Amino acid sequence: MHVVADTNAHNARESMMNQMMYSDINSRIGSCMPLSSMRIGTIIHNIELNPGQGGKLVRAAGTCAKILKEPTSKYCLIQLPSGVKKMIDSRCRATVGTVSNPSHGDKKLRKAGQSQWLGRRPVVRGVAMNPVDHPHGGGEGKSKSSGRWGKGSRTPWGKPTKSGFKTGPLKRRK
Repeated sequence: MHVVADTNAHNARESMMNQMMYSDINSRIGSCMPLSSMRIGTIIHNIELNPGQGGKLVRAAGTCAKILKEPTSKYCLIQLPSGVKKMIDSRCRATVGTVSNPSHGDKKLRKAGQSQWLGRRPVVRGVAMNPVDHPHGGGEGKSKSSGRWGKGSRTPWGKPTKSGFKTGPLKRRK
């Protein structure tokens, strides 16, 4: 009698494990499917913005996003690597897991030419330029301002940059 109970419990446990394995087959790492068929807390990457458009978000090396709300309604709440929470259509597809090569950003450039090989333009300070090129330019020697009527720090387009002055586009501010 005791042996029969043990075998029944073992069979029940084994069938439960098989069911869990088959129900969870979709959320295996690397499988691509609509957000509506994923669960809360799933780590995803390569997310579409519009259904059928192809992956647009979270594609850089070592990045991943997280599903925050159950994608039962038309939209699904996702937290992007920047920390921004974004509502995305539940019909959009995404890939389960993170993008490989997380140590990509840790790579040190050995010499100045290596950043040129990557296509990055050099950054030149405004004070090293001429007055026609930048508001900080000109002056004799290492001058911080232009003569005795010195102006404060400015953008390349002449807008003040310090003391809380807003320099960005007006559309974004709400």
